[in-house]
Amino acid sequence: MKIAQLILSKNDFELLQNHLNLSTKLSEFNKKKLSLELKTARVLKSEDMPGDVVSENSSVEIEDTESGQKYNFILVSPNKADYKTNKLSVLAPIGVALLGYRPGIEVDWEMPTGLRTFRIVSVKRTNELRPDSYLEEN
Repeated sequence: MKIAQLILSKNDFELLQNHLNLSTKLSEFNKKKLSLELKTARVLKSEDMPGDVVSENSSVEIEDTESGQKYNFILVSPNKADYKTNKLSVLAPIGVALLGYRPGIEVDWEMPTGLRTFRIVSVKRTNELRPDSYLEEN
């Protein structure tokens, strides 16, 4: 299993570390993968984070490598998640899988429907978008 180095803000690193230690929902595959990734993660101050790295408040486009289907969403803190406005929790399975990666990376993650591979197409940092501003941009 080839592991790409994660680039995480201190907040995202701590969030993932706590999720790894406390979550009973992570599969053994995901626990092992996340544990290895966190051991080699590059942790930066929030203000030093590159804009093209998936983090909280990122607008992300991914593609399912098997089906070719594309998905667009914004990753937000769990209390701001709202499926109707494409705001997904950073602790949702896809959020945990993508945090810390850049466009072009393919991520294997065991989802509730089985092992899936997603390619990150684009990442754009948002500044706490209003619910309607995301729709206006796209």
